[in-house]
Amino acid sequence: MKRLLASASLSVCAALACTIEVADFTGKKCESASDCPEPYVCVAARPGEGRTCEVLGLPGTRDVNAGPVPTWCADIEPILAASCVSSCHGADTSGSGNSTFRLDYYAPDAGGVPGARAKAERIRQRASVFQDMPPPEGSVPIPTAEQRALIARWAEGGAPLCVDGGVDAGLPDGGADGGS
Repeated sequence: MKRLLASASLSVCAALACTIEVADFTGKKCESASDCPEPYVCVAARPGEGRTCEVLGLPGTRDVNAGPVPTWCADIEPILAASCVSSCHGADTSGSGNSTFRLDYYAPDAGGVPGARAKAERIRQRASVFQDMPPPEGSVPIPTAEQRALIARWAEGGAPLCVDGGVDAGLPDGGADGGS
């Protein structure tokens, strides 16, 4: 019962319908498994923070019925452009001071810093697993749960560039490069 009450909070009911808001328990302090609702697990995953509730994105757990793997061109670039590039991870890095990679392109021209393809696993971890990017105190739109799921499916699916006639147009191996 404790888990049920902890995992959802009722909002004010309108005249004809009620809505339920599901709380986000990612990063909440915990001492045992019973402190975290499903699908969260109480683990020591964040250095210096003790044990916290986390959703573990284990390899091979992607929902095979979730549809085709999202692509950079159609699905991921617009999310990253709105939430990541405009303030920190584009050509202007004055907001973050991070110039070691960029998310305004898929892969660099010769000699450029790594792009989204090379950072796909990191993007998945920060946007979907830890959900600490973009920082909530910023002025950029925070990705929705659906957008975070798309990012995870894209990275887990090999981070494909674009689909043209059902075949990845950017990478001959379907996007898997092993170089996250």
